[in-house]
Amino acid sequence: MIFVGTVTQALIYLCFAILLGSFILSLVPQTYRPTISVPKGVMMTAVGGIAIFSFIPVLELILYLSPGIGFIQTMQSVLFTFEVGKAWIFTYILSNILFIFVIWFDYRKNKSYAYIGITIVFILILALGWSSHASSYDKVLGFFSHTTHFTAVSVWVGILLVVSWFSKDYSNWTNFLKWFTPTAIICFVSTIITGLILMTFVVEFKDYTNSWMLPYGQALLIKHLLIIPLLIYASINSIFLRKKLKNNTHFNPKPWTRMETIIILLIFSVTAALGQQSPPHETIVTNEEVSYFFTLFYQGQFQPEMTVKLIMNATSISLLGLAIIFLALIIFSFIKKAPAIVSFLMSVLLVLCLYLSLILSIK
Repeated sequence: MIFVGTVTQALIYLCFAILLGSFILSLVPQTYRPTISVPKGVMMTAVGGIAIFSFIPVLELILYLSPGIGFIQTMQSVLFTFEVGKAWIFTYILSNILFIFVIWFDYRKNKSYAYIGITIVFILILALGWSSHASSYDKVLGFFSHTTHFTAVSVWVGILLVVSWFSKDYSNWTNFLKWFTPTAIICFVSTIITGLILMTFVVEFKDYTNSWMLPYGQALLIKHLLIIPLLIYASINSIFLRKKLKNNTHFNPKPWTRMETIIILLIFSVTAALGQQSPPHETIVTNEEVSYFFTLFYQGQFQPEMTVKLIMNATSISLLGLAIIFLALIIFSFIKKAPAIVSFLMSVLLVLCLYLSLILSIK
């Protein structure tokens, strides 16, 4: 179920991004975006995905509680008394309404339909925030932080995803960047701020490195490291692309924006994996609970009561140097017009070197 839960949660993020990105871009004048064509079947699949995939956490809870009570009775109890169950019922009903709405009304021809679609999706995000782990820790701050975080990510990623994969051409790309770049910056800053707030619910800043001994901490570290190549791609696709398009109007920017969306999908997957792990404040570090990757790369003798301290050594410094080289190669591959997949490989090696540099610095 852990694997299923991780995959379905990542797909939920993807579904919300596609829907919100499609509705928002339909409101943008044609002169400020490429020609977009999102098949109705994709929209319907995204809506159905929200209804189905959001049930997986509910099912996991039912299966966890059912051995002592019985499946049917447990399901009734979870659906009608637990916040996560009631939130899913609301999500399922609203998803069905949105599904019918997408079938009957063409949001691309009438802007009012797009506004209605955005409103319904936002209400679904509110339901997701209400049943989130953060909301269970703090009803007000947790709910607000999770909702803002998820909305900002969905707007930013949704627009980028739809433009990268569902645009028929790359006309008006410079005009598109004029409004999308500040939008992306605002969303990214909001994501970072709310992300730090959400992190404090499960990991105190002073215990951040200690959490690396647990699977949750390992996933959190990888997520944070993936943000580095994401920022590089975001810089390329906002600053360097604009200069490239100015000098060469026939340059196709979509392969590079697609690489950025793939990095984002990796972050989605790691975020989904976080939801399947026990947070550090609920877990005692033992030989059974320690992360496999931590024990694999840690050079010392693991002790459950140990604290993680970072002291750079020759190996970690060398790996950090390699990471800087791979970072430069990402930018160099763009300048030299290398295939975008080459830069993606450099991104993977960049994250790997940074990860090993940190883990091998542990004393």
